[in-house]
Amino acid sequence: MKKNVSILLSFLSAGMVGLGSCSCQSDAKKAEKGQEPDSGTGKAPVTLIMDTDISGDYDDVGAMAVLHALADRGEVRILGTVASNQSPLVAPTIEVLNTYFGRPGLPIGAPKISGTSQDSRNLRWPDTLVARFPHTIKSNNDVPGAVQVYRSLLSSQPDTSVTIVTVGYLTNMKNLLQSPPDSISGLDGKELVTKKVKKWVAMAGNFETGKEANVRKDQEASHYAISHWPTPVVFSGFEIGKDVVTGKRLIKSGEQTPVTIPYREGMSVRRIDKKGRPSWDQTAVLAAARGFEPYFSARRGKFTATEEGISSWQDDPEGPHIRLVREMELEALTREIETLMMHKPEKNELK
Repeated sequence: MKKNVSILLSFLSAGMVGLGSCSCQSDAKKAEKGQEPDSGTGKAPVTLIMDTDISGDYDDVGAMAVLHALADRGEVRILGTVASNQSPLVAPTIEVLNTYFGRPGLPIGAPKISGTSQDSRNLRWPDTLVARFPHTIKSNNDVPGAVQVYRSLLSSQPDTSVTIVTVGYLTNMKNLLQSPPDSISGLDGKELVTKKVKKWVAMAGNFETGKEANVRKDQEASHYAISHWPTPVVFSGFEIGKDVVTGKRLIKSGEQTPVTIPYREGMSVRRIDKKGRPSWDQTAVLAAARGFEPYFSARRGKFTATEEGISSWQDDPEGPHIRLVREMELEALTREIETLMMHKPEKNELK
């Protein structure tokens, strides 16, 4: 425990603050031309914690690339990057990407209380990344618990200021809500979330078939978290990202980076991904950072996840939840997301 606390404190001492924001309308036009959007409307950056099951799928890599691109543009202030997957290489993979984008000190946590595990199955890109690129974390065992990281980060922020975006299992959301008061905060988890979290944006649910992996993988956690979350929740469903297929432009240059390698391997090995990978997770990050317009509209209602992992939606103008509906033309949205995925860190020897 002392080791984990010291690791966490060292992470927290290396926080990153971004400045500025963007004009999403002009960004959309630039994306159509394949140009990276401009920032600079003077809006305060979104303070954000990202929660990922990276290693289970490689669209998480694309989502982290989008996150860091937005941070480099001053649209996001990243508080931490937390693993929801107990697969041992998840934390090292997160650190590889954070380091590549110039943020090696970002806090990283992993599930310690309960959770589930999913590796990359027939793909070996996580092994390749940790073998080839700089990092210090050897496995999930080397980082503090996810709940500890969440409680530390949230307690240090102003009230109603933090956005959480989850692009994996909802394990940490349940465990955070159920956490008791401790030396970090005298508030229990639900009280802490109520006080500090502005909104939660989740890539979760399938509003066409009712079955989606992030909800089904840890069914108990999904049911509890969605039923008990006390602040606004926005869902980017399976149907939102499934047709936003990215990767071909990303790998065209032939560069070998922590972002291109997973896409190049996945698209060459999996026949279904020959033309690219759906951008499920990237749509959630985009909505968390920039809001809905001009990409999406919002439909209010109630999302329900059963204890068997089946999701359903009921429209209700007074409902506690929001689900995204795509509004931007598909080609323009795809190009905008992939342009952000192609962002290169300003100072990096891999550039």
